[in-house]
Parts: sequence; structure tokens; C-alpha cells
Amino acid sequence: MKSMTGHGWAEHASDGHKVSVEISSVNRKQSEVTVILPRELEVLEAQTRDEVNRRVARGRVSVRVTRHTSDGGESQRVSLDAPLARQYSKEFKKLARELHISEELTLDTLLRAPGVLQASQDVEDAEAFWPAVSAALTQALDTLVGMREREGKHLAKDLAARIRTMRQAVARVKKLAPVVQVRYRQTLLERIRAAGLDEPQIDGDRIAKEVVYFADRSDISEELTRLEGHFAQFDTVAKSSEPVGRTLDFLAQEMNREINTLGAKANDSQISADVVMLKTELEKFREQVQNVE
Repeated sequence: MKSMTGHGWAEHASDGHKVSVEISSVNRKQSEVTVILPRELEVLEAQTRDEVNRRVARGRVSVRVTRHTSDGGESQRVSLDAPLARQYSKEFKKLARELHISEELTLDTLLRAPGVLQASQDVEDAEAFWPAVSAALTQALDTLVGMREREGKHLAKDLAARIRTMRQAVARVKKLAPVVQVRYRQTLLERIRAAGLDEPQIDGDRIAKEVVYFADRSDISEELTRLEGHFAQFDTVAKSSEPVGRTLDFLAQEMNREINTLGAKANDSQISADVVMLKTELEKFREQVQNVE
């Protein structure tokens, strides 16, 4: 079991350049990967995204790739667009004649013109740079996944504790269920006597039918059996090394349905108290499941 939150960072040096990769993830029901690359390496976005998706199945993941020179500065070179500078010079001089301006055109003016002087990253083949990006990305993902696994162990313990508490509540309800029918019959007889009716006037068959009707209406054996089955399924899922967040979310929905039915059928104060406890623990369980990959 893994958490959906984590962080990883790594760097890799190659051919005088250094690549650093920072990756972080937060909770999200589906998978969403955002990749930020230097402009000259943007063609590597699909490969980067695929690599992340192979390691992370659920959550919002942000990846930032930065490239530096080996001394820590950004790896850049300056390029001059000479044909564009000539075109600017021609147009500037033409405009000066038309406006009767005698001021001389300077090199500084041309270099400040948009697009004439540009800083560009010194990468001739972005694809050839992929091994360096991949190496740093793999290390960052290792750190991220390791953090998610450690957090996942804490989540697994918490979820198991919630299931254990719910198991205990269900066991108590299971013991109380048969007693409820006996208690209902006694309460029914007491009400009849309180109404002033004598024993001979009490119709035994009528009372028996009423008790049977009550027992059928308040039978919770199926709900208890299904809850126990859901608890057993949790035990199996918790041992899996695969992403289980969606499965646990579905299990929580199914448990919620059974517990609500228990509450609707409960005709006993003690059972109702355990139902309240079940709902409370399930709500905490559902909140934690939202953090599971």
C-alpha cells in the first residue's frame, strides 16, 4: 500500500552539463502528470510522462526538469540574427529619411531590436540528452516512491486499526441480535398487561405472529455477513503490492451501504450505539483511503 503524497529530487551530470529533476505528488482520484522542461528539451515531455506513469498510478504529479552547466550556471549561448539586423537597419534608415532625422543609427540600437540578439540553450539534439534526463528522473522517482511507500505503511496500520474496531462492533451486534427478539416479546407482553388485559385474554398465537413479523423485519444477519466479507477482503487487499486506492474506496462505499441498513433495521439501543460507532470509524476509514494510491 502506498500513499499518494511524496517528493523526490535528483541530478545527473553528463558532457559538461547537469540535469536536475524535482518531482512531487499530492492526492487526486485519477492520475494527472504535469511536466515542465526547458524549451529546448520540450520534445522529451512524452518520454518523461511515460516514465512517471510507469511508476505512479494515482495522484497529481508535478515534474520540473532544469539543465545547468557543470559549474552550476544555466547552459546558454548567445546567437545573433544578422539578416534580421540588416532588415532593421534598412527600415530604420528609410524611416529617418522620411522623417528628416539626422541622428546616426548605432549598433546598440540594432542589438536592442526584438529578435536580433537571443540567448538559446546549447543543445543540438534533445533526444541525445534523454539518457541524462532519464537517469535523474529515475533517481527522483525512486525517492518519491520510497517516500510514498513509507507513508503507505502508516496508512495501512491506521486503516487496519479502523477495520479492527469495526470488527469488534459487528461481533457485539451479532451477539445482541438473537436477544433482541426475546426482549421484544417481553416488552410486548408488558405493554399488553399494562393495558389492563388478563393473561387468559392474551392470544399466544397473535403474539407469536407479531414476534415473527418483528424478527423478519429486523433481521440483520445478511448485513453482518456481508460486512464480515468486506473486512476479509480488506485483509487481502492490504497485502497487495499493486495500487489499491480505488478498490478500498469501493469497499468503503459497500460497507457504508450495509451499515446504513443496519441502522435502519436496528430496534435496540445497544445495537444503535454500535451502529453509530461503525459509522464514525467508517468515516475516518474513508478519509484515509483518499490518501492511498
